[in-house]
Amino acid sequence: MSAPGGGEGTATSGAPRPGDGPQLKRVMGTKLLLLFIIGDILGTGVYALTGRIAGEIGGAAWAPILIAFAVATITALSYLELVTKYPQAAGAALYTHKAFGIHFVTFLVTFAVLCSGITSASTAAKFLAENFLVGFDLGWGQFGVTAIAVGFMLLLALVNLRGVGESIKFNLFLTVVELTGLLIVIGIGFWAMGQGNVDFSRVVVFETEGGKSIFLALTAATSLAFFSMVGFEDSVNMAEETRDPARIFPKVMLTGLGITVFIYLLVSIAAVAVVPVGTLSESQTPLLEVVQTGAPDFPIDVFYPFLSIFAVANTALINMLMASRLLYGMSRQEVLPRLLALVLPGRRTPWASIVFTTILAIGLIILVTNAMGPETVSALGGTTALLLLCVFTVVNIACLVLRKSPPDPVEGESPGQTRRTFRSPGIMPWVGALSCAFLIGPWAQDPIEYQIAGVLLAIGVVLWFFTWLWNRAVKAKRTRFTDPEELHG
Repeated sequence: MSAPGGGEGTATSGAPRPGDGPQLKRVMGTKLLLLFIIGDILGTGVYALTGRIAGEIGGAAWAPILIAFAVATITALSYLELVTKYPQAAGAALYTHKAFGIHFVTFLVTFAVLCSGITSASTAAKFLAENFLVGFDLGWGQFGVTAIAVGFMLLLALVNLRGVGESIKFNLFLTVVELTGLLIVIGIGFWAMGQGNVDFSRVVVFETEGGKSIFLALTAATSLAFFSMVGFEDSVNMAEETRDPARIFPKVMLTGLGITVFIYLLVSIAAVAVVPVGTLSESQTPLLEVVQTGAPDFPIDVFYPFLSIFAVANTALINMLMASRLLYGMSRQEVLPRLLALVLPGRRTPWASIVFTTILAIGLIILVTNAMGPETVSALGGTTALLLLCVFTVVNIACLVLRKSPPDPVEGESPGQTRRTFRSPGIMPWVGALSCAFLIGPWAQDPIEYQIAGVLLAIGVVLWFFTWLWNRAVKAKRTRFTDPEELHG
């Protein structure tokens, strides 16, 4: 669940308008883009929430993963139609603005994406803290987990303040780390199956908790599993750096989603076959449970917590980068208080936005921990899915609205040239909008997730309202996006 937010140095330079000055270098081909997409989707969700998904639906934890994959793929088709038509790096904000042209709606979508980055990073921080205590065999309890998570968020802020120049090679390395951790779980699971030490029949058992019907339990589990599938939408931020995006993006994004869901299915099958569902759902480190149970005589469990830490740390860093850069972009366009666009001299990083997003993340971790305790990771992950499902509903509708609009010109095209773009098949955007909207409903979401999302969005609306008053009363100007395509730097 990550999004490139712009490297160091973007904070003070004037935002170039499309077509002005040098363009981004198109360096990404099929293989690099595929690895980027897989690495973007793999992350905290499968490491942290596998047990909780099994707790909702029983041993058939693969079922909600398959449904979440179907919903994500349908929405991905809408993203593909839009990114090949508008190959800029602003994603959902740009598509919403082009479709509806209502600045406040664009703001809500943009701030929801920003909040999803904060909740995703907070999820990763809590999970990282839990693995840290296990790795060093520290019995510090919930207070210790919270303290380490808060400390990690402060460390991320320092890294973010220093400035991060992202590279494809670094992303590739971290993708390998994340994938290695999951392959270990799969390997141990199937090795244990081969030894006859597992109950494979659990894999096809549907069990619900709290007297829920299977349909409602499956719906709730699908909404939670959706957190594991998000990340594909971030690849549209690489559109301006991809060679021939109209041709490459569709097949690469769909291939990346397919590879990822295949890995997730194997992980879920291995997990429920090796570890009883009750034990798996109660564990704060479910995949470590699989490693310890499936291979008790191997010392893999000694380093696996640290492998998990490394796998999710980058997710948190990139999400906080994205959140601070989005906040900076909105402040710079005077949709939010201009104070949040202040930059650090020398390092040229948006320190005010970094501090503000870090305070939000830390407050979220502390407040939700006090309200939920061990269920914090599930609540934060579910809130991330809720926010993005709202955004995806809007994007699917935007895809329908923009179908008759001509594509934006790209560098090298002759005037009047008609570019071939991807088109989502038939009524798929309608199906995507309805399925995402259905998963937003109270039958799929925990009430705490509405509360978390509502508080975060309310903070944004209050900031927007005071900015609107200031702009209107003092500057006698309208509060509007001047360059929505430049929100990501």
